[in-house]
Amino acid sequence: MSYFRVNNNCNGCLSCVENCPASALSHEDQDNQRTLRHNMTKCARCGQCWRVCPQDAIEFQHLLVGQWDDVVTMDLIRCRVCGEPLYSPDYQQKVFDTARLDSEPLCALHRQRQAASKWPRTL
Repeated sequence: MSYFRVNNNCNGCLSCVENCPASALSHEDQDNQRTLRHNMTKCARCGQCWRVCPQDAIEFQHLLVGQWDDVVTMDLIRCRVCGEPLYSPDYQQKVFDTARLDSEPLCALHRQRQAASKWPRTL
């Protein structure tokens, strides 16, 4: 999804490209077409493009209300008692291999209760 958007008022004058302090805008002229390009990683969201556009073509609000993009989805291991999400199987394997642990999946509360139950009670 593109966060930099222009409406039908854009006439390709390149005022936005020429005035972008972060060089986040460029254009490509190929064959009989001009393509306006935006690089979100360079964009400072300063609004300069929006301010200098003589056609009021830039819809700057989309740059201010970014959405979350899913990057990766993985399985979860949950607490055996309450079901609270703990970690991924890969993370568990890495930690357990490194620390040479082999324990059941428990959240902090249930791990603490399990540890406390092993201490002898004194009166």
